[in-house]
Amino acid sequence: MTTPRLVIFDMDGTIVDSQHEILDAMTTAFTAGGHPAPSREAVLGIVGLSLPQAMTALAPHLSEAETLALADGYRQCFLAARNDAGSHAPLYPGALDVIEALAADPWTLLGIATGKARRGVDRFFTMHPIEAHFATIQTADNHPSKPHPSMVEAALSETGCAPGRAVMVGDTEFDIVMGRSAGVATIGVSWGYHPRARLVAAGADLVIDDYAALPAALQMLWDKSA
Repeated sequence: MTTPRLVIFDMDGTIVDSQHEILDAMTTAFTAGGHPAPSREAVLGIVGLSLPQAMTALAPHLSEAETLALADGYRQCFLAARNDAGSHAPLYPGALDVIEALAADPWTLLGIATGKARRGVDRFFTMHPIEAHFATIQTADNHPSKPHPSMVEAALSETGCAPGRAVMVGDTEFDIVMGRSAGVATIGVSWGYHPRARLVAAGADLVIDDYAALPAALQMLWDKSA
């Protein structure tokens, strides 16, 4: 008997290229708070973490109150940018076609595990109306920050999929470690915010270079676990 399979996607850096919005909001928030703005490499290196953890990583010398204020400032800057009619973070090439093809398979369920708050996820779906393709959506509101496995474990529970029938797809080491900690296979994507070497070092089962390679990579991992 065929059992359901689950593909869990990260969002920023995996489905959508929001780096310009993230970098602009981070620079504005740090500057407004009277702090030196972090480098592009530092900012992209923490994408995927929940905001308090991200700010702590970028500015470990700040007090807890200053860190929370900085996180709130970032939220406000990011929301203001997203409310701008000219702001539109694009999907990565091939993302829509592959997501739609996977969702059309009755034995394949799709999920999201993101460091975004649900409010940010809803705004993403306003710009890109693909929410109906996802059977489970896990956000930072209800879980510890990545790489804690809580989001993947909740996705497995909600869909009834066994860890051996699930794959985590993401662009950061946090995604890979989260998936591995939950006992699922992992695919790193090289088009996102962490370099290939970092994904490999985190233990990614496979690393792919474009969306066209994802279906075959998934099948390879499912065949291996069969």
